Amino acid sequence: MAQEQVGRRLGTSSGSDSAGADDSRRAVAEGRTCLGLELGSTRIKACLIGPDHRPIATGSHSWANEFDHGTWTYDLLDVVAGLQAAFSDLSTQIEQRYQVRPATFRALGVSAMMHGYLALDADNLPLVPFRTWRNTSTGRAAAELSHRLGQNIPLRWSVAHLYQAVLDDEPHVRQIDHLTTLAGYVHWRLTGLKVLGVGDAAGMFPIDPATGTYDAHMLASANELLAEHGYEGELAAVLPSVLLAGQEAGRLTPGGAALLDPSGTLQPGIPLCPPEGDAGTGMVATHSISPRTGNVSVGTSVFAMVVLDKPLQQVHHAIDVVATPTGTPVAMVHCNNGASELQAWASVFEQFATALGCDADADAVFEVLLRGALAGEPDCGGILAYNHLAGEPIAGDLAGGRPLVVRTPDSHLSLANFARAMVFGVFGTLMIGMRVLAESGVRLDVLFAHGGLFRTKGLVQGLLAAAADTPVSVGRSAPDGGAWGIALLAAFLKSSESDLEHFLSSEVFVDEELEVTDPDSRDVRGFDAFLERYTAGLELQRVAVDVL
Repeated sequence: MAQEQVGRRLGTSSGSDSAGADDSRRAVAEGRTCLGLELGSTRIKACLIGPDHRPIATGSHSWANEFDHGTWTYDLLDVVAGLQAAFSDLSTQIEQRYQVRPATFRALGVSAMMHGYLALDADNLPLVPFRTWRNTSTGRAAAELSHRLGQNIPLRWSVAHLYQAVLDDEPHVRQIDHLTTLAGYVHWRLTGLKVLGVGDAAGMFPIDPATGTYDAHMLASANELLAEHGYEGELAAVLPSVLLAGQEAGRLTPGGAALLDPSGTLQPGIPLCPPEGDAGTGMVATHSISPRTGNVSVGTSVFAMVVLDKPLQQVHHAIDVVATPTGTPVAMVHCNNGASELQAWASVFEQFATALGCDADADAVFEVLLRGALAGEPDCGGILAYNHLAGEPIAGDLAGGRPLVVRTPDSHLSLANFARAMVFGVFGTLMIGMRVLAESGVRLDVLFAHGGLFRTKGLVQGLLAAAADTPVSVGRSAPDGGAWGIALLAAFLKSSESDLEHFLSSEVFVDEELEVTDPDSRDVRGFDAFLERYTAGLELQRVAVDVL
């Protein structure tokens, strides 16, 4: 799930002039900066922002999930190693640029991929490997919970994983002391507190917007269902406590400081904001936490978040209801498969260019593909591209993934049409869900886009605008995504403002430069034709999973 950038990130220009560099140096030395840490699906990022809330520097570390014994997972030892590597990269960049190494911050925060299943025993040791959002083995549990609770419970939600483990009579269930998400786990390692921000908690169990915590009526119903199958515990006892944006969520302990910075430079005592999921930090980073605003994040997964101005009238399999970091209900369309297949093809073309003796890096190849997509026929010339590396519930409950490129004999095969089909394929399943939202009466005033796919303005946002038939806005910080978003939530923790929306409007985005792309009617019709063929061809995915 995570909002990852595709290709290599561009360096930030903050502090490039001497006056700005002096201001940044003093801010770092005096501890007036805020740190955001985000564990995405392919990169762990550290983003440091100054008093003006703009990035001063970023550090990163690449990692990847593993498909181990039928489970998509990350080793928790890699979590610690990756955090240390990203923080070290950040600190080294700051030292080289400003001749000072950060020892403290005004505040810091942790964000990570939402949902999944991380079960710990009484000694806080993992009972089973971390089961990420990408796993689709919880079909029966999700269906039964959705029926009993009267709300869609997606396969990736933590409660679905727990109930499926109960149904499967997994031995570890009797030893569970605590459930959390990846962000919650890292936050506990840094502070010793078992808490979650409301947005991330909403991916574990449904939230009651009136109370800002887990829905008491649904908790009672879920406890009854679990007890019917032999589970003796109480859900409330194993779920993290829920906090809203602006509430302090503990302080960095000496052990937490040593975990982040084994060199010993970083000092304990720094306050932390509530840990959040990448969906919540994406909303903050795109200033889309108000009703009728929405954002699309594209990375290993792709998802859309639409802040609701009224409750959904029906339960929809393709839509789950989560929350902003302040607890406002959000309709989420989450797809397990994003831009990974597009990036894989870009790598193939990079290898081809190298074989021809051309010196083309990944960024250049990627830009050629995206520019080519703009030149393709509106409906991709009859070419279909499916990006399914993993199962995809919205696309007809696909249990597994098989990436495919399919065309009819009379299709028009060209680089431009191929590239356009690959980009439209990234948005295909997402738009199946977005159309369900539109048919439910959910309206959008503006749609923001973020993630590395949108870092070159004027390219992909036009194709997204056509797919969504909605104007798409991209800001200057689009590539920094959730790492910047959680840094902003850390800054909000220490702000004099008590309202997050006002904080973002008056302090962060007051001078924001947005590039707005309106949908082109010809491209809209082209995507509609593509999506009609795409939906009809989903049966090919089922056959491919069965035979390959």
